Amino acid sequence: MAEISIQNPLSSGIELINTVVSRIWPDKTEEEKAQFAAAFQAIQGQLDINKQEAISTNWFVAGWRPFIGWICGVGLGYQFLIFPLLHGYVQGMLPLDMGTLITLLGGMLGMGGLRTYEKVTNSEGNR
Repeated sequence: MAEISIQNPLSSGIELINTVVSRIWPDKTEEEKAQFAAAFQAIQGQLDINKQEAISTNWFVAGWRPFIGWICGVGLGYQFLIFPLLHGYVQGMLPLDMGTLITLLGGMLGMGGLRTYEKVTNSEGNR
């Protein structure tokens, strides 16, 4: 904490007030910068992991994203093509839980959209 100086009590008093105010109401921009830096580090770490997965020759590591994409495609095909056409003819056909499927598909398409944007703008790997 700031000490009050005998030589210049006005500036020492102002410094004391600034210290008290900054402890009670910290600077939001500094907090926001720190939060942004932490979020950026987390995103950068995930991007590095994604790059390593993409260049892997092991199908178990590199193939999980296409596998999930195919699962979503088959699920949508069943729900919107096969189920409506065969529902009255085949006993026991049940609809899928579309909430889960759409959530998964939306996340994948969002990431695919970002990848398409990178390709179109030729900004792959540019920082």
